[in-house]
Amino acid sequence: MAAPGTPPSLDLAFRLEDQHGQGLAPGLQPLLAAAGPLADRLADDHWQQLLGHWLAQLAGELPAELRSPAYSLGLQLTDDASIALLNGAWRQQNEPTDVLSFAAQEAALDDLPAIPLPALPGGESLELGDIVISLETAARQAEAQGHDLPTELLFLASHGLLHLLGWDHPDAASLAAMLARQEALIANG
Repeated sequence: MAAPGTPPSLDLAFRLEDQHGQGLAPGLQPLLAAAGPLADRLADDHWQQLLGHWLAQLAGELPAELRSPAYSLGLQLTDDASIALLNGAWRQQNEPTDVLSFAAQEAALDDLPAIPLPALPGGESLELGDIVISLETAARQAEAQGHDLPTELLFLASHGLLHLLGWDHPDAASLAAMLARQEALIANG
């Protein structure tokens, strides 16, 4: 385990693509520009540092089975059509959504061993899963909330990460706790 506050090693698979693995449509270029460093040519490095920092902040709160000196996860920024396909396939909701999380360490899989990946510097990595965010939905929500697209992307990515780490919001109290934790991550990010 890394020293308290020290980011763990992180193997991040970052993608800006649609459901076919293609680059995002030219019509989304204004959104990519509005997202700034979260969706530019250096976005992978930016997200790597940010998610690593968030994982370090969360380390003391994680159950033993999710504590690791190294993690692996995927983050995809996509379009509404792509996320709608995923939302329909996995949640039977045939419409776009803002963020989807696909946790590799689900409670339903407790009887199975964690999914280890090849060792990274600092130790064996623990596969957390994937986060998929729709740039189009995020932009609409940012406008409705009166903040910029990068702020909304951070909010959605932190939400997705917390889901990968086992957080959920089945009721108002747990949603309030999760939102408060997201705000703390973003504020200290």
